[in-house]
Amino acid sequence: MAPANGSTPLAQTPAEKLNLIKNNLQEVLNPEIIDKVVNENERPLRIYWGTATTGKPHCGYFVPMLKIAEFLAAGCEVKILLADVHGFLDNLKAPIELVAERVKYYKFVITEALKAVNVDISRLVFVIGSDYQTTGESGARFFMDLLRLSTSVSGHDASKAGSEVVKQVDSPPLSSQLYPLMQALDEEYLGVDAQFGGVDQRKIFTLAVETLPRIGFEKRAHLMNPLIPGLQEGGKMSSSDPDSKIDFLDQPDIVRRKLKKAFCPPKQVEGNGVLSFVEYVLLPASALKNDGTPRFQVSRRDAETLTYSNIADMQKDYADDVLQPQTLKPAVTDALLEILTPIRKVFEENKAWQEVEQKAYPPPPAPEKKKKVKNLGTRFLDVKEGEKAAATNGSVEAKADGHVEGPSAQEVSVGKTTEEAMRRLSIGKKS
Repeated sequence: MAPANGSTPLAQTPAEKLNLIKNNLQEVLNPEIIDKVVNENERPLRIYWGTATTGKPHCGYFVPMLKIAEFLAAGCEVKILLADVHGFLDNLKAPIELVAERVKYYKFVITEALKAVNVDISRLVFVIGSDYQTTGESGARFFMDLLRLSTSVSGHDASKAGSEVVKQVDSPPLSSQLYPLMQALDEEYLGVDAQFGGVDQRKIFTLAVETLPRIGFEKRAHLMNPLIPGLQEGGKMSSSDPDSKIDFLDQPDIVRRKLKKAFCPPKQVEGNGVLSFVEYVLLPASALKNDGTPRFQVSRRDAETLTYSNIADMQKDYADDVLQPQTLKPAVTDALLEILTPIRKVFEENKAWQEVEQKAYPPPPAPEKKKKVKNLGTRFLDVKEGEKAAATNGSVEAKADGHVEGPSAQEVSVGKTTEEAMRRLSIGKKS
């Protein structure tokens, strides 16, 4: 049965539901947990997907969002965790100073992006991490359970679990080891049967399966979507590399420029970010608008239009040079802009969203003109260095991936005192 809005047809039987839930995933851990709930058909399967509110979300987020659409079509209850506390645990990617605004920004973006690909969000629930991780009775219980879990996990295993997710540095803060432990506990506190995420989360998922039973909690199933390559050669789409990804709010000329220069060599399918974007975003998105039938068209100047309903045919034509970069890129650009245009329109008409965007991701200050320094001799050196330190003290600069740098970065990121950190996260003001 196809719903009136043309989105993914709703699954009716347990077999149809399981097919939708597991479709287009790279791996599923402990699938028997999912099978049991769906086959018993006594209640909906409960799933959560979490995202740390750090850098600006980009079009790579369409991959999990389109999978969430299938979960909803399978009758699942889906929670989206806006993991604000995780943001600064991950090497201070999200300063407390900006966390609350970034949570609002993520909710705006994710909501409108799901609407843009025709997803019914009426059964979707947003949860903010700090609401239960740090607040009231649940916060106290969460902290105690975090301490209990920390006694059964070695530092080595915690570091290993977060190695593909948490930012890696030469001297990592202890918070990078807390990150995967908290993510494991989220499964218990959100009351779900399964956690969904990218395949880069696999080590954290494995840690959760192995360790939660040690403190009396049940293990969960884990569903993993593949990671799509970035637009540049090598690597994945990343907020820290502007040329590797396209932001949801990028202007059309920027979208065209990024796709025009994207890595897309003729006849090369492996590692081709443009083809992968079609496979994991544009084909599934087209299915939501065509009663479950994917369709992607490529216009050619001197030949008939190519129409694809599956990626295998498209990859074969690309490898055989029937489909070429000079025709593929414009087709991808047009299809993506069709999705992004309504998101951009809502943003341009929504003053509240615009204000949140400015607060969440303040632009870096304009560079100051350097005055020519007179050489006054060595006896003035200490005075000048002191003035320089005074002038820069308290300043920070926001980077593209969301973190800040500067003399006061630590203070901005986690607060100068416990009371200040709690106030910035609005902890204690929530019921």
